[in-house]
Amino acid sequence: MPRRVYDNTRRAEQARLTRRGILDAARELLVDRGPAAVTMRDVAAHAGVSVETVYKTFGTKAALIKDVYDVTLAGDDEPIPMIDRPEIQAVFAASDPRDKIARYATTARLVGERVGPLLAKLLAGARGGDPDLSRFRETINQERMAGAGGFVRHLAVTGGLRADLDPDRATDIVWTLISPEVYELLVSDRGWSPDEYEQWLTRTLTDSLTTR
Repeated sequence: MPRRVYDNTRRAEQARLTRRGILDAARELLVDRGPAAVTMRDVAAHAGVSVETVYKTFGTKAALIKDVYDVTLAGDDEPIPMIDRPEIQAVFAASDPRDKIARYATTARLVGERVGPLLAKLLAGARGGDPDLSRFRETINQERMAGAGGFVRHLAVTGGLRADLDPDRATDIVWTLISPEVYELLVSDRGWSPDEYEQWLTRTLTDSLTTR
């Protein structure tokens, strides 16, 4: 490998490791303290880097929070869209509509487990009137709507959606049922296990979307 290529590769890998360390540090602080009590300087100190590095890497606290959420949602920092990840591809690959829904519910459960503690703190900040967190909430709601709509369209194209159910209404149903607020209410507030949540979500989505 030419020296220049080797050096560029090494720098890129070091930058990625630094970014990952900052994201891990930020997530720990956000879950522990809540977003209002976490500054970029706090994150830098916890990650063992300069505050200039944090700003250079993410730009703003709002951008850092969104990146923390995105990596937590995905489960890693690989640049792979959610739709291309194995768990979603497994939904598309299933032949039976009920199997598709079961696999989709499994994905929703995994997402809830990953983002639950973090998102609880971020949504509390949004309810508290923080404009950046309010915009964050709007963004993730829109992203969840896009994902729900894609799933409903897939069910419709493959013949799994009830003929009497309007796709827009079906999307609203899925968007609501897979919301982090519902996961938190049932698992954190009511003490359901993640398994119980997944089983309930599978049954409810099946009853709502498919022909009985």
